[in-house]
Amino acid sequence: MTDPVKSETNEFAWGPATGVGSMPGGDAREAANTVTGSFEGFPHLPELPARGPGSDMIGRTLGLLVEMYAHVEPSGWRISDRPGRDTRRARSWLGEDLDALEEFTQGYEGPLKVQAVGPWTLAAALELRGGESVLADPGACRDLAASLAEGLRAHLAEVRRRAPGAQVVLQLDEPSLTAVLRGHVRTASGYRTHRAVDRQIVEGALRELIAEEQTVVHSCAPDVPFALLRRAGAAAISFDFQLLTERDEELIGEAVEGGTKLFAGVVPSTDAALSDPAGSVMGVRTLWRRLGLNPGTLAESVVITPSCGLAGASPAYARAALAHCARAARSLADNPE
Repeated sequence: MTDPVKSETNEFAWGPATGVGSMPGGDAREAANTVTGSFEGFPHLPELPARGPGSDMIGRTLGLLVEMYAHVEPSGWRISDRPGRDTRRARSWLGEDLDALEEFTQGYEGPLKVQAVGPWTLAAALELRGGESVLADPGACRDLAASLAEGLRAHLAEVRRRAPGAQVVLQLDEPSLTAVLRGHVRTASGYRTHRAVDRQIVEGALRELIAEEQTVVHSCAPDVPFALLRRAGAAAISFDFQLLTERDEELIGEAVEGGTKLFAGVVPSTDAALSDPAGSVMGVRTLWRRLGLNPGTLAESVVITPSCGLAGASPAYARAALAHCARAARSLADNPE
């Protein structure tokens, strides 16, 4: 096993590289074998959305909710009065994925990441009974966040039971977070957008979820709200490195100096020609120099990942991309300058 990296500013032992979440195909054992073989120091629970509704990231997370249910409509996922076929399917597939992960992590001791959709992306995606987004109803947003928190506690307890030696990391996927904050989420009609949610409300809901767990927040959208996520208590922030702009750089520097881990998505998430591993992390090294940060802190501050999930990649490319992340992380550690 690769030794996880222990940060001086954070006693939690992080691995050098990991995946974001989704993988192509529908074979849970094959996906678990690929992920654990690629990331001996920081595997994650694969998601396989190609199997259909309920295995997608929204459906899987809805299956975790407590006393709140959903079913699939032509327009997407909608709240139900009781658990139905779609909920049962989501829970069944998650059980299959956990079985496979348990098989391939026997005796594993180190960080292990599981993913769930965060409360604001979930609220933007889930419909009320009338067809409008949960985001339109502040009370429904609060109920959804509370149900999600309870469901995640049970889910993480189950993961710890199956992998008792692992240090479980929770990743909250929030690709719609910036749109929620800016009022860019469209209504059901498509002609209007929902009102922007107050930043303090957004931050508070995230803080309540993050407080109990070692949590990474992931967004592969532009303009990740780094400062808000840090205030909410995120131990790490996961993002597409290619989408960073100059105005993000100061926030990145503050995050690093404050001990926040960066999950840098530097490897394309769909089929593309891969550069040499050193070339893939050249931008990270350059950013470090531009910010005046100590190159010696790179290995303890950065985890290398694909830019987003790999569901849209070919199986061969997905395997190559994960292996490339691991090699790029070694290059960064061996040659930080």
